[in-house]
Amino acid sequence: MVKEAINGPDRISNLLSNAVIEQVSNCMPSRACAHDILPTNRKTMNAMPDARPLTFLCITTYEKGQEFMRECKRQGCRVILLTAEKLRDADWPRESLDDTFYLPEEIPVATVVSAVSHLARSHKLDRIVALDEYDMETAATLREHLRVPGMGLTTMRYFRDKLAMRMRALDRGVRVPDFVPVVNHPDIRYYLDHVPAPWVLKPRQEASAIGIKKIHAPEELWPVLEQLGDKQSSFLLERFLPGDVYHVDSVVSENEVVFANVSRYGKPPMNVAQGGGIFTTFTVPRGNGADTRLRAINRDLIAALGLVRGVSHAEFIHAHADGHFYFLECAARVGGAYINEMVEAATGINLWREWARIEVAGGDGTYRLPPLREEYAGVILSLARQDEPDTSAYDDPEVSLRIKKHHHAGLVLHSIDAQRIPALLESYAQRFANEFLAIAPPRDKPTA
Repeated sequence: MVKEAINGPDRISNLLSNAVIEQVSNCMPSRACAHDILPTNRKTMNAMPDARPLTFLCITTYEKGQEFMRECKRQGCRVILLTAEKLRDADWPRESLDDTFYLPEEIPVATVVSAVSHLARSHKLDRIVALDEYDMETAATLREHLRVPGMGLTTMRYFRDKLAMRMRALDRGVRVPDFVPVVNHPDIRYYLDHVPAPWVLKPRQEASAIGIKKIHAPEELWPVLEQLGDKQSSFLLERFLPGDVYHVDSVVSENEVVFANVSRYGKPPMNVAQGGGIFTTFTVPRGNGADTRLRAINRDLIAALGLVRGVSHAEFIHAHADGHFYFLECAARVGGAYINEMVEAATGINLWREWARIEVAGGDGTYRLPPLREEYAGVILSLARQDEPDTSAYDDPEVSLRIKKHHHAGLVLHSIDAQRIPALLESYAQRFANEFLAIAPPRDKPTA
């Protein structure tokens, strides 16, 4: 049976027999957004007057992006959230949402397209934004189907598919570790014969270090591939390079990197994800060799991958063997693990907020980066034995934020001194290990 929501909150709307979506309407007034990204010669496509508010459809199946939605509302836009039923009671910025729709788990993309197309009959959708990496394909599919401006499926794959991004980067002259697609077995055998072990087997579509396996010899690899069966083509094999891992978090407007912050992880994320331990990252000294080189490489990378506007989180490894920087992966999203809070502490730039402002401005050239600071910050984060760990004993004046998350201990630090942050993090990491640290088995799938 097909039902439609009728005026008012908490009505269940079966937009399709297979897609149950609940609408929650806050009925909040919206000011008109200042910018419309449609070119002049396409204005006739709009049935509504130019002064109408832009409507954003924000898609996320994980709890994140609250500041993006708040900034859209501050800019005068209508904001619709499409999220998972399991997140009904999450800490969403409900004062900034005009409508909220909940989707059941494991719903096919085609069904989401049909449901959102039904929604679009009564809501003029101007922007469709995936706030989490795992929702990028859904958002790109919706944009292409509804002809909403933004990243399409081809460009999206350069930021979701680890094989596609490597091949694209290599083609455009960005250095990457030696790799081979897990497709043609003679190619894999040739690779194993010519590229020194160890290697890492990486899922092409997972985020961060999830699902990565380290392989030390050919005889280890083939049973793993046999076990993967028909899923093995969704993996790639890459040379493992010991080194220090860096990340560059960027704001991109009209193909130009207008802001970049270079940071270095304490332990490589793969080591923390698979072996447990304390996660740390910190701003590198500005103008030093790593900072200068990575800013240049990152500019070339973003140009190669084709990001027109938005934010990016790119990771690189500084190989111990030859001193070169190698590209590891890049996502068109805000970095996790409180990296946004660290970047804001060091520079005053909130990546979620700037991403929203760029999306509102569209391609009209009006976006301007706000004034920024060039200071230093860091994050320390650990899974904790305690339900609500007490970090009050960490009372140095550099502590700017105490992270409140169940079974996690964490701090964001800030200083004008480039050397103070890594020194504090090293000291704190030892204390965290004694006072809080818990270790969980490596994840094969992300958690909300």
